[in-house]
Amino acid sequence: MNFPRKSGILLHPTSLPGAYGMGEIGPAARQFIQALQSAGQHYWQVLPLGPTGYADSPYQALSTFAGNPMLISFDDLMKDGLLLAEELEDFPQFTTEKVDYGPVLSQRRQILDLVCDKFEKRASADLKVGFKDFCFSQAEWLNDYALFVSIKEQNELRPWVEWAPELVKRTPKALKAFAKKYDALVNRARVRQYLFALQWGRLREFAHEHKVQLIGDIPIFVAHDSADVWANQELFSLDDAGQPTVVAGVPPDYFSATGQLWGNPLYKWALHQKTGYAWWMKRMKHMVGLMDIVRIDHFRGFEAYWEVPGDEETAMNGRWVKGPDHDFFYAMKSELGDIPVIAEDLGVITPEVDQLRDDFELPGMRILQFSFCEGLEPHMEPEGFPENCVVYTGTHDNDTTCGWFRREPGVNNTETAEVIDAERYKVLSMVKTDGEQIHWDLISLAMRLPPHTAIIPLQDVMGLGTEARMNVPGRMDGNWAWRFEWEDLRAEDLERLRAITAWARRL
Repeated sequence: MNFPRKSGILLHPTSLPGAYGMGEIGPAARQFIQALQSAGQHYWQVLPLGPTGYADSPYQALSTFAGNPMLISFDDLMKDGLLLAEELEDFPQFTTEKVDYGPVLSQRRQILDLVCDKFEKRASADLKVGFKDFCFSQAEWLNDYALFVSIKEQNELRPWVEWAPELVKRTPKALKAFAKKYDALVNRARVRQYLFALQWGRLREFAHEHKVQLIGDIPIFVAHDSADVWANQELFSLDDAGQPTVVAGVPPDYFSATGQLWGNPLYKWALHQKTGYAWWMKRMKHMVGLMDIVRIDHFRGFEAYWEVPGDEETAMNGRWVKGPDHDFFYAMKSELGDIPVIAEDLGVITPEVDQLRDDFELPGMRILQFSFCEGLEPHMEPEGFPENCVVYTGTHDNDTTCGWFRREPGVNNTETAEVIDAERYKVLSMVKTDGEQIHWDLISLAMRLPPHTAIIPLQDVMGLGTEARMNVPGRMDGNWAWRFEWEDLRAEDLERLRAITAWARRL
């Protein structure tokens, strides 16, 4: 696919303003799209949209096909007659500065349960027909997912490997008995998914009306405690008890002396190949139905992935194992055509990974913050970034530009003052300013560089510091919680972004 010279903003929907504890995909999302259009931006990039599990990470979802029902807009439910205003009168007033996930999710779940239980009574004829059609068209993943989350709920949210053996092994008799006994619970899960799909479809249509395209994120690996693994155990490297025999991660590198142990079960790629990668093709087709462009997280894993024994406590004792490589992307092109894909090619990248990306003409990624760090050669020299790539000031895993530039040694890092000062000197030498508005300096730099696409985290447009960081890799809590308020997104910042975008020939 040929990407035009454009730009956009990175923001997860949970970060949007709103009165109900976390961002939603309703009025605030539509207002944000209008703000993007006014600022001359053509893309809205989000993180994975699946229902979150442990640690609230969108990268460890309960399903790769399902949407996160916690993003459903209460305001839009009221417009559809599915929720009454008086039913929200006792909803708590949560802080608007961050998502306090524990109590927020608990309260939102109660409201959604009420909506689902009254759906048959309150839904219009069109909504009922839509629900029936949705259940039929999405049955292949929806039925397994609805069973999975319902069984999980009845087992105090314990991982599926800790359920009754007949449910772990998915014996037809046990699944049928559970579905019959807990029919109302299973139906709730289906209704929640229908409402998410309905609202997301409306949002995507609204985005297109305002000339904004949506960039989605699909992790290469899926969570072990997910409907995907439970329903397709034969496709993953598991033992007889369902536990992973080998797991995913990355080896020790510049950022971590012990590597990163992600814990995701690894694929039996030989079996996937025999099926023509059928499960993966369904996954990609589903994603294309939700998004205009798909960013594949950890793209390098298709060429080779870091395999760690399942009983290891760090990622140090792993090995590189050859992935499906070109064969997978030939299959995808044959099955789905030339779908727009961004290859997240960060980390330990070899010539073979570069070759795989380039042979299919996929744009990779370049991170401006990395380009000033010693030892990260693929990201050096911003002026030399290729045209066929996406440049970011930073990603959800980076500190904000202001936080990164003004960081101090020994505060959440192990860098010396000398290293930090050297990086600052490189930055200031390139942008030729005093660094007082470093976020605009690097936004301007990203915009004027050769890459056809530039993506800026909203935190950088707003000039926010480390307090607005979305995620710290390796930290188990306190992530994914940042939110903004409309009064903090100033009109003059949007106007300045539009001016820079026009100057950089990206309108």
